[in-house]
Amino acid sequence: MTAENGDTTTDGGVTADKEIAQPLGLPRWVIALLPIVLLVLVFGVFAFTSPLAGVQSGEPLPDVTITHATLPSDDTVVLHVTNNGPEAVTISQVLVEEAYWNFRVEGAGGDRTLDPRESARVVVPYHWNPGWDLDVDLVLSDGTTIGHDVEAPQPSPGFSTDVLWTLALIGLFVGVIPVALGMLWFPFLRTMSDRALHAVLLFAAGVLGFLAFDAGFEAFELAGRIPGAYEGNLLVVSGILGTLLLVQAISSWREGRVAAGDSRASSGLWVAYLVALGIGLHNLAEGLAIGSSFALGRVSLGAFLVIGFMLHNVTEGPAVVAPLARDKRPELWHFAALGLLAGAPVILGGWIGSLAYSPTIGAFFLAIGVGAILQVDWEITRMVRAADGRVASATNLLAFFVGFGVMYATDLFVVL
Repeated sequence: MTAENGDTTTDGGVTADKEIAQPLGLPRWVIALLPIVLLVLVFGVFAFTSPLAGVQSGEPLPDVTITHATLPSDDTVVLHVTNNGPEAVTISQVLVEEAYWNFRVEGAGGDRTLDPRESARVVVPYHWNPGWDLDVDLVLSDGTTIGHDVEAPQPSPGFSTDVLWTLALIGLFVGVIPVALGMLWFPFLRTMSDRALHAVLLFAAGVLGFLAFDAGFEAFELAGRIPGAYEGNLLVVSGILGTLLLVQAISSWREGRVAAGDSRASSGLWVAYLVALGIGLHNLAEGLAIGSSFALGRVSLGAFLVIGFMLHNVTEGPAVVAPLARDKRPELWHFAALGLLAGAPVILGGWIGSLAYSPTIGAFFLAIGVGAILQVDWEITRMVRAADGRVASATNLLAFFVGFGVMYATDLFVVL
């Protein structure tokens, strides 16, 4: 196809037949680099001449965050602190219940001064009572006070093989077993009519929609506890958007494989793996929450709570296998792989949360799960349309709402 002025178009783009003359006869690569070089020069002039020095007044306010507290024993409190500001800060005093207390700072170069973006642990030898809230304040050298409340403190179990084994067992009952039980509906799904199967697919979309909202709200809640230097809200948005675009790129690659005649790329098994991936990323964040509860001393996961999680997660099984209902039954190892992909990340998340708890890590993993789930919901609706189904029919919309409502109800069961 030929465009005007002799230009030719190739795959949506336009290519000139003859090279366009550059200013002053400079090479194209010089013209491309010129704005960057000039920008660096402008930055250098601004930094070394300090044109705003005459109008600046006062010093920047300190910005210090206490992200969380751990309690390795009943006579020690450890505060995890990050300096978000542009200037170094020095911790002068620590108050516990409005009384000054001895302390030491670990991880700050051997002194009490935190450089910009530096994190450290403030260790306070204080005997606390389980269940009694603690009010702790850091006093900086300029008099600034940073407060933190430790609610219902409980001793942190620390790192041990017993803790890892316990978290693995909890992950098995919370993630792997419920998903596997839900997948047992697969033979029944294959007997359904197209209309009923489309409703089940929209039910699965409702389940995933609830998980996306639930994880999104929790991610933004955690973002408020992220050190200001990391821009918590923007970190969450970046995680959601980045994962959404990544999964979309994988989906576009799959469409290219379909166009090339690859039958495997056009099967429901592909969508099933995407669903399992989205659920697995969400369950990874769920495992992080369980593991962090161990790290922070909130080890209250009794049998009742585990049963609640099982009820909450068993509805994820049909969501995984529903896309396979109209295809030839895959080999059994695919079912095992799908179940592990969706459920086993609870175990991995529990281990990560117990060993390296951080609000930043938790919020980011939750955001990744949200982005993946949103793309998976889009894939499910496309699958229904491709099968000559109408996504917005009354039955399908009701099924979507039922899926969302069931997850909401079981989530209440877990909370209560």
